[in-house]
Amino acid sequence: MAYDKQAIIDQLSGLTVLQLVELVDGLKETWGVEAAAAIPMGAMMAGPAAAEAAPVEEQTEFTVVITAAGDKKLQVIKEVRAITSLGLKEAKDLVEAGGTVVENVGKDEAADVKAKLEAAGATVEVK
Repeated sequence: MAYDKQAIIDQLSGLTVLQLVELVDGLKETWGVEAAAAIPMGAMMAGPAAAEAAPVEEQTEFTVVITAAGDKKLQVIKEVRAITSLGLKEAKDLVEAGGTVVENVGKDEAADVKAKLEAAGATVEVK
């Protein structure tokens, strides 16, 4: 099966962090494997104590940012008001200028906020 390596790289570069996490989880489930960090050859020969590394901390807090309001700006403003409880002027300013809608929220809440804003027509990024 032929594949275009650069097209795959370009497509992966356009994904958000949440989309990448979902992709990795799907690949693990499909192939029945667990990702493991590569261990240098010298560390394997030195024994198990040398191979132990500090655990990688998983991101637990996310920030949802509007990057563009889209064609349905009024719908996006309404959604921002519902999510943040901002006043009309503040929500309008946030949508027009772009910026942080919510910060320091869990993965599920960030995905929910992102879905609501994208359904309203906004372009959203999760950091």
